[in-house]
Amino acid sequence: MRATVMYGAGDVRVEDVPDAGLREPTDAVVRVVLSCICGSDLWPYASMPSSSPGRRMGHEFLGVVEEVGPEVSGFRAGDVVVSPFTWADGSCDFCAAGLHTSCRHGGRYGADGVDGGQGEAVRVPQADGTLVRLPVGEDSALLPSLLTLSDVFCTGHHGAVTTGVGPGTAVTVIGDGAVGLCAVLAARRLGAERILLMGRHAERTDLGREFGATDVIAQRGAEGVARVRELTRGDGTHAVIECVGTGQALETALGVVRDGGAVSRLGVSQYTEVPMGFDAFMRNITLTGGAAPARAYIEQLLPDVLDGAVQPGRVFDRTVGLDEVHGGYRAMADREALKVLVRP
Repeated sequence: MRATVMYGAGDVRVEDVPDAGLREPTDAVVRVVLSCICGSDLWPYASMPSSSPGRRMGHEFLGVVEEVGPEVSGFRAGDVVVSPFTWADGSCDFCAAGLHTSCRHGGRYGADGVDGGQGEAVRVPQADGTLVRLPVGEDSALLPSLLTLSDVFCTGHHGAVTTGVGPGTAVTVIGDGAVGLCAVLAARRLGAERILLMGRHAERTDLGREFGATDVIAQRGAEGVARVRELTRGDGTHAVIECVGTGQALETALGVVRDGGAVSRLGVSQYTEVPMGFDAFMRNITLTGGAAPARAYIEQLLPDVLDGAVQPGRVFDRTVGLDEVHGGYRAMADREALKVLVRP
């Protein structure tokens, strides 16, 4: 079968790899109908050292079950399913607590002999605990929005949940990428009264306004912090969702959060230390977030996607075939595309 492999910074290839097949009795094989490129994929695309063998890419996908192992009871061939971006058994103590990303028997796609999502098929370990059946056909117009349940919409939702967004709250979202826009959508869905979106790309922040942003702040750094403070009578917002992953973005988040508020880190961290010194201590700031346990959120968010109450699939603004995936990476890295959909 064909699949995406990264060999180093800027070196993305689509190659013939061994066919996805059952290895364990708890596996399923899923034929990929839709996949996509994640913003987190751009970090290795920019900086990964040359490597051979390469790294299998992709962790967001939905598709059709082709085959199941003898211990898989919840799925059968022909089911349309979505997978969260990590696989999990769904039964350990961490999964029971809603933290599937820490599953004792789980793991990540594209690692340890597991296929990546940017390919023609994927072996899904722990299929019963991982996959979610979708009540649609493989040609449904809802598939792009349903694909966001694999990662990006659930991640935005995680930021809103961990900062306590609810009716009447005010939230600042830092970053106008797909995760940031999904955080805006999630905050509106949870009833936020005011949503400040910090971003500089008009075509993205325009979509953010349609998703529910009440204010857009184009300034960065100290100027951006000052503008948020100005718009909030000097206080900042109780909830801040940081969707970039850089040290500067985190500093901005701490600058715009209200005393007693919470900052959720959603961007994949490109730093190893956080500026949480005596000042943050005295302000009673909570730092939270992290990798979203998407499997815990999919069934909560699924009904609103199915009935069209939310349309997170609008973050996809370019579609490529599998053999064109390198161009998709380049378009996202060059900010020519917001998020690229891949149709194998």
